[in-house]
Amino acid sequence: MGQKKLIRFAEILTFKNVLQYPENTAGNWHEHFNNNKKVVLELACGKGEYAVGLAKRYPERNFIGVDVKGNRIWVGAKKALEAELQNVAFIRSQIGMIENYFSPGEVSEIWLPFPDPQLRIGKSKKRLTHPIFLRKYKQILEPGGYINLKTDSPVLYGFTKLIIEMYKLDVLEDSADVNKELKENEDLQIRTHYESLDIAKSNRIHYLKFSIPNDLDPAIDEELAIRVREIESMVPEAANDEKEEIN
Repeated sequence: MGQKKLIRFAEILTFKNVLQYPENTAGNWHEHFNNNKKVVLELACGKGEYAVGLAKRYPERNFIGVDVKGNRIWVGAKKALEAELQNVAFIRSQIGMIENYFSPGEVSEIWLPFPDPQLRIGKSKKRLTHPIFLRKYKQILEPGGYINLKTDSPVLYGFTKLIIEMYKLDVLEDSADVNKELKENEDLQIRTHYESLDIAKSNRIHYLKFSIPNDLDPAIDEELAIRVREIESMVPEAANDEKEEIN
């Protein structure tokens, strides 16, 4: 491990806005923030561009970025501290543990800006809009709470639209080209590190805003797996190791 990473890992231990694999946070975020404002999550937050950017824009809400990469969290947490933002926090943990950190209905909104699309064949269950994750989100979202997906990956965009269709989720907004159709939405103009890299080379940014009105029927999962295999068999396997290596 590089010296720079070691220094950052040591430093975030001292950051009051970073909690690493925390315990007893579910239902108690009002104590951390010392208020009862609504909680918004940025999952797989990387350097926390959305958590920090939205926190500046909406002081009446609390924002929490979640990622397992402490080296990346350090960047957003440092910026939040320097800006003296009291409504931003970060959790270092796997997204698969998210339901451990929040009580039912404690989260009002979730952002997934440029998550890893997991393009390798057979890796669809790792996509953050797979039912495995959506069921976790539903546990912690308030009634009517919603999820925002922003991605340059047509694969992830299409995959998520398929899930919305199959599980009868509610679409609140759908754009195949944000820069053409939603320029007026300032929230979507916040740029992440991965957005600037333009890994997908698609020249488009896709956006979906949707909610989960009912439980996702597990009986549909096998049909989903079959349809995903059919779709993947028609496209070349795509390597997606870049995000794991880029700091």
